This record gives sequence, structure tokens and C-alpha cells, in this order.
Amino acid sequence: MAGIEVVFHVAALPSVPRSLKDPWASHAANVNATMRLLEACVEAKVARVVYSSSSSVYGDTPVLPKTESVEPLPRSPYAASKLAGEQYVLAFARGGLIEGVALRYFNVFGPRQSPHSAYAAVIPKFFQAALDGRQAVLYGDGHQTRDFTYVDNVVDANLLAASAPGPRASGWPVNVGAGARTSLLGLIGLIGSVAGHHVDFVHQPPRSGDVRDSLASLDRAERILGYKPRISLEAGLRRTWTWMADGSRTVARGRAPAALRQTA
Repeated sequence: MAGIEVVFHVAALPSVPRSLKDPWASHAANVNATMRLLEACVEAKVARVVYSSSSSVYGDTPVLPKTESVEPLPRSPYAASKLAGEQYVLAFARGGLIEGVALRYFNVFGPRQSPHSAYAAVIPKFFQAALDGRQAVLYGDGHQTRDFTYVDNVVDANLLAASAPGPRASGWPVNVGAGARTSLLGLIGLIGSVAGHHVDFVHQPPRSGDVRDSLASLDRAERILGYKPRISLEAGLRRTWTWMADGSRTVARGRAPAALRQTA
């Protein structure tokens, strides 16, 4: 890592349902590995770490929009592990060991997301159902809301977090979202519009650990990073559909280096 100025810590073991089945795996990947990375960054004199956190840290706090001052109430081991990871990054920053910014992502979507995993995100799953001509599975009543954020907006936020002046940005969590919420029923309607045909769906019981509503306050992101989302939900869905409809495309895959996969 010699000579590296900024590290973007995006690696994680995602998924709320998976963490409920195997909480130790979430802890090892999202907390222990983060500590090892921070130690390596300090030793290599890296200037700044930009950490990918999650809006799941807020849990079901009723306040909308979610501001960074809202008390985190994680509802799953995954959410708890992301909160722990971001707190270590911010503690290292506040302790003067390294500059650190924690970006709390809200429901990121876009090309290269796999729809095939049991833990896949809702947008690629709904699009795959549209492609296959089968029913989409909707957990709960469909009136729960999410702040869906296109991946290009997230990339913008990361680059801004890497270059924002240290005294203004370092040591803080920052929301990264679209600043608008959409119900899952509304999302299915949008996906049908983008795909050019109605997408039928079937209800299943709500999943443990899922939050009811989510909406990002972007005040801090705009103030200290200059972040404003460029790509709307509908525009992002159209780009994602174009990618998914091309059967030759491959999904994103990755594996952390062995040193970061070790458990404590």
C-alpha cells in the first residue's frame, strides 16, 4: 500500500437475511477485516479511508428523512457490523491516526448486480422476473418505502469524499441517497413501465430485520461534500434494464484477499 493516498473500503459481506443466519460471518468480514485494513492504512501512511457504510444502521427509527444525528438502532447483525465498522473508521479519524469518512448508502442499484443470489437486492430480482415472465416476490404489503440510489451517484459521492478538505469532512458519517422514497408497489409499477409490460407479483410475509421506511437527508452530504444526485430513479432503472436485457453481460463478483478473510 506504499504511496497510496486514499483507500475506498467497499468490501463487505452484505445482506440482512444472511447475517441473521450467520452473524459471525458478518462480524468477521465487516468488523475484523475493517480493523485489519485500518491498521494497514496507518502503517502505510495512507491519508484517508472512505468507508462504505449502510442506511441499515438507522433501523426502524421513525424519523424521516434520516439525518446523521438520528440514533442508530440496527435491527440485524449486518446493520450492527456496518455500524461497528464505520465507528472504527471515525474513531481512527478523530484520534488523529488517519482521515476517515463513512458514507451511509441507501439502497444502491445499477448494472452488474446479480439477481440470482438468495440475498439479491430487490431491483435486479424484479427485473429478472420481468425478463423471465414470472411473478416477482414482494415481502410484506408493498407499502414499505426505500430511497433507491443509482450507482453512479454513489461513485460521485465517493470521489467527493476522497477530495473534500479534511477538517470539514473527516470524522463524520454522511448519507448517500437520492433524497426521495418509493414504495415497493410503486417500484414494481416503474419496472413494468421501463420493461414495457406489466410485472405480476405475489406477496410473501415480511422478512425479519427489514426496515419499514427509509429516506435520506442529504443536507450534510451537500454541505460538506457538495454531493447532489445526478441520476434519477427512473433514469437509473432504464440504464439497469438496458444492461440486464443484454444476456451477454456478466454480474459483479469479487473475493477479498486472504489476509482480510481471516477471523480474529
